[in-house]
Amino acid sequence: MIQKFSLPIFPELASEARCGLEGTMNYFRTAILLAALTALFMGVGYLIGGQSGALIALVVAAGMNFVAYWNADRLVLSMHGAQEVDARTAPELYQLVGELAARAGLPMPRVYLMDNPQPNAFATGRNPQHAAVAATTGLLQMLSRDEMAGVLAHELAHIKHHDTLTMTITATIAGAISMLAQFGLFFGGGNRNNNGLGLIGTLAMVILAPLAAMLVQMAISRTREYSADATGAEISGRPLALASALARIENAAHQIENPVAEQHPATAHLFIINPLSGARMDNLFATHPATANRIAALQDIASRMGQSREPVAEQRPSGPWGSGRRGPWG
Repeated sequence: MIQKFSLPIFPELASEARCGLEGTMNYFRTAILLAALTALFMGVGYLIGGQSGALIALVVAAGMNFVAYWNADRLVLSMHGAQEVDARTAPELYQLVGELAARAGLPMPRVYLMDNPQPNAFATGRNPQHAAVAATTGLLQMLSRDEMAGVLAHELAHIKHHDTLTMTITATIAGAISMLAQFGLFFGGGNRNNNGLGLIGTLAMVILAPLAAMLVQMAISRTREYSADATGAEISGRPLALASALARIENAAHQIENPVAEQHPATAHLFIINPLSGARMDNLFATHPATANRIAALQDIASRMGQSREPVAEQRPSGPWGSGRRGPWG
């Protein structure tokens, strides 16, 4: 039986004017991002194949930008094996997304499930009218209903802020840059004709191109996660439940490998918590802010809302998504 999920009222939702301004700024940032990544793509092409390599890279980048704008969401969902669900196949999840989307003033996004034991989620789509929210089966099995509401509200906040266009396009183009640099190692090594830099330049780009793409990812991810946490707390009305979910997902991500994310590391910044299990050199190379800092910020929001600041580590999951049994999809 589907239980009605009652969401508390929180009167300080972001105004439509503010969200409209954020959306306009994000489209502007996306244009700059596309130009910058195209230039980087051409630079890699030049180092691999000289002027002809740069020209080829420009043509490829133009086509890739077009495809990324219109189909990046489908590409990312396909990479992670996400399957669309509806009110029949996943009624409780679909209903919860619908209630939260209504509170956020958003159209109902498409809802997807990824058959993956690591608890995690992301949102994608070029605008709120063409958006999708994807959650792993592990997320449904591990979190309580309140925690699920917090996570889904966070993802809807990314849609409301128009973050998903930039984040999704970055994932596809950064992944392409990494592949181009790796291909250069095999196809450009030792060739110094046509102003190419040969093996040395190719080896340098194998290292520098993915690093440059990762730096772009960091620039668009860190501040946006704080903003999405805050707006997600407003939408759900339960900042402490979101904080608890972040702590739970962070702990599980270090214990449960996500092989698909490891194969496509350029998509890591899309997720609510970094899905990659590999050790990082330091916080400079993290795609997300420190989870402890995000939790502290949510606890401050809870205090301003008059909610008690309970230690999130002490909270226990409850309900159909916290009992450890399979979710309602079967």
